[in-house]
Amino acid sequence: MKFPEPAKGSLFAILIRAPFWASLLIAGALFAIMRNFLPDLFAAATTLPFLGTGAFAAWRQFKTPSPTRVNETLATLRELPWVQFSALMAEAFRREGYQVGDLETGVANYELHKNGYKSLLCCKRWKITQTGIGPLRELYEAMLARDARDCIYVATGDFTEPARAFALEKKLRLLHGAELATLAGRVLRDKKQAPART
Repeated sequence: MKFPEPAKGSLFAILIRAPFWASLLIAGALFAIMRNFLPDLFAAATTLPFLGTGAFAAWRQFKTPSPTRVNETLATLRELPWVQFSALMAEAFRREGYQVGDLETGVANYELHKNGYKSLLCCKRWKITQTGIGPLRELYEAMLARDARDCIYVATGDFTEPARAFALEKKLRLLHGAELATLAGRVLRDKKQAPART
């Protein structure tokens, strides 16, 4: 489930990325100040946005794997052969509510459908240490050619600065790092826990 992100650079955008207790400290300080001017119930009501932000930040931080877990998961993904990695990514997006269709040829590997929108998913260069702008430009052109709304590029490595700038300008989603480890990690854990078939 995706929640809308607050406006970039806003106080709440900063707080949801900060430790959750930062929002709780602000809520406590606000209550201490406001109770000098308002009845306690109304003073408490003024803290609700910060309490909600703190709860949301805590939930996000609880869900986000540690740096060690991220590195271990990405290392595991790099070791997978293509058939297993592509199947894992398809399953991960199915769990996110997408219908996943194979693309036999072209830059993208999968065509994703959700809520009436089409997206392209490219994950064939997942082992590359640092992705440049070239593959992203190819995926963007494929997105336009296939009349898709957006596209997702998967990598266990990092991206060059020009690639990041291009993705930001064209609104391409770069799926890597902690986000990829979280998404793929769930599928990996479930496969490990599944009983072996006899």
